[in-house]
Amino acid sequence: MAGKTTHIEQIAFLKKIEGQVRGVQKMIEEGRYCVDIITQVHSVIGALYRVEDQILKKHLDHCVANALKGSSEKEKQEKINEIMELIARFRKTG
Repeated sequence: MAGKTTHIEQIAFLKKIEGQVRGVQKMIEEGRYCVDIITQVHSVIGALYRVEDQILKKHLDHCVANALKGSSEKEKQEKINEIMELIARFRKTG
């Protein structure tokens, strides 16, 4: 895989999210109020979006920026196509 950027700093956030998901499971098992469960689910979704944003920013700052600074027109076009496909995919799931 091109661009070996690590995302190790996101592990702590993902572990926190994992705990939040277990909390939602416990709420469901306990028969907690639907609105409270939905509120917690929304918190998990927001946390996942923040992790996604951080990873995407790092990709743009490093992998994409390096490709655009480079001399390979093929690599530049591949990175542009990759980002365009990602945006298209996000629009379909939104």
